[in-house]
Order: sequence, then structure tokens, then C-alpha cells
Amino acid sequence: MLADDHTLVRAGLHKLLDAIPSVEVVGEAGDGQTLLDLAAQHHPDVVLMDIAMPGLNGLEATARLLQDSPAVRVMILSMHQSEEYVRRALRLGAVAYLLKDAAPMELELALAAVMRGETYLSPAVSKGVVSDYVQRLRSDDQAGDPLSARQREVLQRIAQGLSTKEIARQLDLSVKTVETHRTSLMKLLDVHEVTGLVRYAIKTGLVSL
Repeated sequence: MLADDHTLVRAGLHKLLDAIPSVEVVGEAGDGQTLLDLAAQHHPDVVLMDIAMPGLNGLEATARLLQDSPAVRVMILSMHQSEEYVRRALRLGAVAYLLKDAAPMELELALAAVMRGETYLSPAVSKGVVSDYVQRLRSDDQAGDPLSARQREVLQRIAQGLSTKEIARQLDLSVKTVETHRTSLMKLLDVHEVTGLVRYAIKTGLVSL
């Protein structure tokens, strides 16, 4: 089923889909509410959904459609490349996000992917989403790790069983500085013995069993 407020766009999509074996267009809608009404009648497997439509837009239509028919695969087809649009569409349950300037072959590839149960993103938006995701992971890691880089170096070696002198030699520090780091680690992590430091190092992946 197609949902786009531009008649010529729907006509072009219809023609492209007719050329794909085993694909049948069961309905077309020019706005979100009409799409919901038609979907209730025809129960499509896949909906190609534009975002900017009068009345009920594509994102709201996606949320309502999937609330009533969670098995439907919604593929967003939009001119908007913003990462915020992509993230919101995926959060609402869309399984694909294609840009309207994509090559016709990409539409067929995306359809095949979503029918296999996969998620498909146009390369142009995929790069931005992945980059944003990696940045969020890094921010989360930094926010969740109370230790400095030097403290992690000392903790790793304590957990590996090195003596204070060995740690001092490896890190080019004085023995007193290493002892200070050890005391600070125990206070910061609220542990009172070396075994507590070892457990924390294992938990956070600094060392493995």
C-alpha cells in the first residue's frame, strides 16, 4: 500500500512496484487517515509511507497503524534526511527508511530486506544514524565511568596481580603515587580490599577471568 500526498509520486511508485515479481499494490492514499482506513480494509503486508502529508502525517500514521496492526511492515519513503526523523521513525516501529532520490533498484532491495524481517536504511541516512549511535555510546561510557585514564591503568595492573613496585616501573610512576592511586580507587569505588578492586575490574572489562 502506498501513502503519499503527491499523485505523480504514487503513480511512479506504482509503476516501479508493478515491475517487481510477487509485489501487488492493493491501495493508495494521499494522507495518513485515508491510509489507516484503507489498511483496515485490505490488511497490507507492507506500507510505503511518506512523512509530510496533510492532516495525519506519516509518522503519526505509522504509530497508529502499528498499534492496531503490529505485523505490518512500514517503510518510510521521504525527502527528509535528518537523523531525528530517522530515529523517530524507527522508534515508532518503521522497519525501513528510504530517501526519495534513491535509485529504483534500492526500492526492490529494501522490500526484499524487510520481507526477510530485516531493517533497511538508505546508505545516506545509515551513515548518520551509525555515527550518532557511536557518539551516544561513547558519551554513555564516559558518563558511566568514574575513573580517569590513569586510574584505569593502575586498576588494570592491580587486578592482574602486579606489585606496587612493578606497577610503578611499568607506568613510570613513583611507588608513593601508585599507593595514592590505590587508596583513591578504593575510596572512589567504595571497596576496602584488593579483591573488591579486582571484581570491579572484571565487571568493567579491564581484565577477564
